[in-house]
Amino acid sequence: MGKGITNKEEQVIYMKERLNMFLEVLDTIEPENTELEDIDRLIAMVDELDEKMQQFRVTPTEEKE
Repeated sequence: MGKGITNKEEQVIYMKERLNMFLEVLDTIEPENTELEDIDRLIAMVDELDEKMQQFRVTPTEEKE
């Protein structure tokens, strides 16, 4: 597994890239053909983004406590 991202600038870049991937997936969905599994996957992607944001909010000094 790779090294964690601790640099704030790298964290912002990472989140922008992930958000752009989410938006690309959202743009490709055709509402009339969307199934429950597609919506579940979108929800999972949002949950993953939220989880990563929570991880990035913890500073290295807070992790040690």
